[in-house]
Amino acid sequence: MTRPPTAAQRRLIEAADPVTGRLRGPEAQLAALVKRGLAFRHARPPHDHFLTPAGHRVREAEPGPERVEQPAATGGFAARVGGEEAAPGDGPARLREVRGAWQGMLELRRMTNPDGATDRPCGWERSHLVRAAALALEAAGHRPAGADPGDGGYRVRATPQPEAVAVYEPDGEALRACAATLEEAGWQAGEYTEPRTRARYLLASPRRV
Repeated sequence: MTRPPTAAQRRLIEAADPVTGRLRGPEAQLAALVKRGLAFRHARPPHDHFLTPAGHRVREAEPGPERVEQPAATGGFAARVGGEEAAPGDGPARLREVRGAWQGMLELRRMTNPDGATDRPCGWERSHLVRAAALALEAAGHRPAGADPGDGGYRVRATPQPEAVAVYEPDGEALRACAATLEEAGWQAGEYTEPRTRARYLLASPRRV
């Protein structure tokens, strides 16, 4: 029976692009995955590595103790973007869940950013902007808005601009606190006013450097 991948190899598999299966990591680890039949090296430059069907099956298998969770992915944990109904599980358990997801995000940054940096967003966050920004806010203790349109709290929404989300918070001081949190988490955030409603909001995008 084939030995299961090591913890380091599993981390690479878990961090692969969710759509293409593209892998990033040390050459020795990638070569080991190729040898196990879990990845292949593309014949054309830049000769990137991708998961094979067997590699995808490993990724989709039940998580083991070494698995790195990908926060806010499809299914499982999802950060609150604001506007959701309150859930029965809210409270200390939710707080622990959010903090764990944020630590998982930092680990994902370390593994997938080319220089291993954890102070700026990674590729997963850039492809899940709303959920990523919401996770940074919720993990820092900001309160998401409830289902009632008049509820206070933040609301993170998509925008027509590439790589940018809008963050709404009716309380001006809380809005500025959201901006500080996002900037600390590796985002750029500027405050703007909607011409029609005069509502203040943040336009935030992941920092690249």
